[in-house]
Amino acid sequence: MASIPKMMRAAVLHSPGGPEALKLEQRPVPKPEKGQVLIRIHAFGLNRSEMFTRQGLSPDVEFPRILGIEAAGVVAAAPGGEFPEGTVVATVMGGMGRRFDGGYAEFTLVPASQVKAVEADAGWEILGALPEMMQTAWGALFSSLRLEKGEKLLVRGGSSSVGLAAAAIASHHGAFVVSTSRSQSREKLLRDSGAQDVILDNGSIADEARKRYPDGFDKVLELVGAATLTDSLKTVKKGGILCTAGIVGGKWVLDDFSPSAMLPSGVYLTTYGSTVKAFMETPLDEIARLIKSGVMRVPIKTFRLSEIVEAHRVMDGSTAEGKIVVLID
Repeated sequence: MASIPKMMRAAVLHSPGGPEALKLEQRPVPKPEKGQVLIRIHAFGLNRSEMFTRQGLSPDVEFPRILGIEAAGVVAAAPGGEFPEGTVVATVMGGMGRRFDGGYAEFTLVPASQVKAVEADAGWEILGALPEMMQTAWGALFSSLRLEKGEKLLVRGGSSSVGLAAAAIASHHGAFVVSTSRSQSREKLLRDSGAQDVILDNGSIADEARKRYPDGFDKVLELVGAATLTDSLKTVKKGGILCTAGIVGGKWVLDDFSPSAMLPSGVYLTTYGSTVKAFMETPLDEIARLIKSGVMRVPIKTFRLSEIVEAHRVMDGSTAEGKIVVLID
């Protein structure tokens, strides 16, 4: 039985601000009660929603707060007996990093209902990358878009971590994937991750997409968000579906929304929202093994907890070219 220390290192946000607002401090290790699991964290991924929380854009978040909507590690204690000590687990959402302290620490305390055991021996770098990124990509592709083998899929915002993951998953499942990027230099990155074609995104891609694929796309995964949604809808074939599942473009709402003017006839618009239920249904073990074996490629950029400020700077600048994962020794 590994002893549980009284104190832990944590990146704490006392008030909204830039990356430098995250302060590495000593905080008491939380004490679990029945129905809760104390996780000794080995890795956690960074997510743009945490950037928005850090900037003060997430409602109802009280400070100081330990951010982080996901984590991977081992069970340090589970008083209700839900998991044996030492079980490798992952957790995500459910209020982490918002309603209660999250994953930017050596320990986190979460409800047992949002903890998932992981059997795949894939290493902490991979396991730390998976929870939020993969449940979003998987859920958007197969729950919202109902992607089928042989369909043409457009990933708008393809160089985001979810975009790269979606391309890898969709390609592995037999879809023809076209990804977009604002930078021509990222074409190899996108193709290595599963895209068969790449469209340079200058803010409007509909004409170029229709030039290359006159019939349009069966499915479109919109990760840039409201900023490009109207343009992306023009690329969907009749009977096709567009799912919006990200706000990489930083714009939350549509201006002067007019359904009859914006929505092409016979095209379906839906969304995907991350939930604990969706996370628990995501086949993390299968995905982890595919990435570990090299069958699916998802680039990962790692930092240490002591480098959390720099990690957030990289996320702010969208220069990671993959999923950002923080490792804890």
